[in-house]
Amino acid sequence: MPESQGSMLRWLWLSLIVIVLDQVTKTLADSLLTLYAPVPVIPSLNLTLMYNHGAAFSFLSDAGGWQRWFFTILALVVSALIIAWLKKLPREEKSQAAALSLILGGAIGNALDRIIYDHVIDFIDVYYQHLHWPAFNIADSAIFIGAALLIAQALFPGKQQTQA
Repeated sequence: MPESQGSMLRWLWLSLIVIVLDQVTKTLADSLLTLYAPVPVIPSLNLTLMYNHGAAFSFLSDAGGWQRWFFTILALVVSALIIAWLKKLPREEKSQAAALSLILGGAIGNALDRIIYDHVIDFIDVYYQHLHWPAFNIADSAIFIGAALLIAQALFPGKQQTQA
């Protein structure tokens, strides 16, 4: 195997950290907060327990229940594809591996919620005056950061490696 080739599965530690932080914070939020009762933290940030039966921005939250398994299966398929992508990723693609690992951890974190609770636990409530961003969690944050990193890498590629 050439030096530039190698499994980037070693980045799965980052996914595991996301999953653990996500599940611990959701468990704490679910046990310490009251549903829909905001707890101010700092201006423009509350902790507010909410249950999301859909996907991002509560998409399909009132679809009747089938969406639970649809989004769970989708997350697991995407997770398998990300693992395959990481496995084939060249060693010098560390930032891409980090981005993919963040997305993977977030996808698995939210899939676990759907499997265990039949909904995703959200609790981070960011707002400005009376305008609230949809509540989110650590998994959502990891997915967003990972996706933003992938987009930034695509828009602003670094030095390209030449292959001999």
